[in-house]
Amino acid sequence: MQVFFLPAESRAGGQRFCVFHPAKSSHPKGTILYVHPFAEEMNKSRRMVALQSRAFAAAGYSVLQIDLLGCGDSSFEFRDAGWDDWLVDLQRAAAWLKERSSAPLWWWGLRSGCLLAVAASRLTSASEQFVFWQPTPSGKTVLQQFLRLKVAADLQSGQSKHIMDTLRSQLAAGHSVEVAGYELSASVARGLESATLAPPANVRRLEWLELSSRDDATLMPASSIALNAWTQEGCSVRSQVVGGPAFWQTTEVEDAPALIDATVLALNDVTGEIATPPSLP
Repeated sequence: MQVFFLPAESRAGGQRFCVFHPAKSSHPKGTILYVHPFAEEMNKSRRMVALQSRAFAAAGYSVLQIDLLGCGDSSFEFRDAGWDDWLVDLQRAAAWLKERSSAPLWWWGLRSGCLLAVAASRLTSASEQFVFWQPTPSGKTVLQQFLRLKVAADLQSGQSKHIMDTLRSQLAAGHSVEVAGYELSASVARGLESATLAPPANVRRLEWLELSSRDDATLMPASSIALNAWTQEGCSVRSQVVGGPAFWQTTEVEDAPALIDATVLALNDVTGEIATPPSLP
């Protein structure tokens, strides 16, 4: 494992904290760029991401984790981040991997990180292969849920609608808002609100994994809609629901070992079969 700071190329400059897990193989099967989720979900997920990265490296893949501008141990504060800054950071990270290996690149996203991965991939010439963990098909939903944390905190005041309207007005005017200890910039809010999981051009392969504590769980309806859009673009798609906790939101740090195993198998494609999502009426 290598820990380093990558000089940034965004307007803000500074450095981005990175962790690189080189493949335990002289000829890597692929390189993987991890795109972390939004706000506190990033911190909750660190252990699982580290475990998965080690498993990838043992299986012959090189993995780069990067803390985007204002996140984790990178330069600046969360309030300083802009959506476009994050996209530039990811382009820089993809280029760093490409300079070191000609192996195929995978974009690995968790939750809202999937939205960023798709948006950044459109701006690069990198190979279009994706692995998604519990993806959120709509950034508008992510923003709405995040703002509701502020509403929930002030619920006893009876002014929930007024609070939401005020937050949106402040963002629309270009101001930052404070929610759950995070100061959200108008730029990130705009980027999130317009982000979708629409497949990029020339997309080739997608591995979509969701977690559930139920034995009979199936994909969420919104997931099936998104997957069908990728299939219609000619993308090879495989989806599965794996048993395990929603580690990105649990109070205590929890692991989902079945997800780690399933993800490595998905990239290796050991069965050679690609499943398509269920047809919609």
